[in-house]
Amino acid sequence: MANQGQNFANHTRTVAPFHYVALPILLANFLWRVWSLFDGITIDASLNLLLAVALIIVALVARTFALGAQDRVIRLEMRLRMRELLPEDLQRRINDFTPTQMVGLRFASDAELPELARKVLDENITKATPIKKLVKDWQGDYFRV
Repeated sequence: MANQGQNFANHTRTVAPFHYVALPILLANFLWRVWSLFDGITIDASLNLLLAVALIIVALVARTFALGAQDRVIRLEMRLRMRELLPEDLQRRINDFTPTQMVGLRFASDAELPELARKVLDENITKATPIKKLVKDWQGDYFRV
């Protein structure tokens, strides 16, 4: 992705080993374990199904934890950027930004961040996607989880 340049259309990250290998294998295992119950509900078949469910939960929770840690880092990074770049009246409002708003604003260039931050607060834009769509000078983030 670094070669083609990042923008709103291509900024989401797909981790091939996770999304295209591990999750399909876990899903196939789950479906197989459900199918095996049709041969008879036994303790082994039931435990195998529970284990399949637990493995899917572990995989999804691990991904959620990683994304949560990433969002914390983004929040810290954005607070530091905002302290440097926002005019004084907006600096007093840094704590008014939600983590979701900061995630949306992180792709804005330093030059457009003050204007976009003001717009987000004034118009109460709360979702990251509409904020990302407002970014004109997209600054890619190539180190995401």
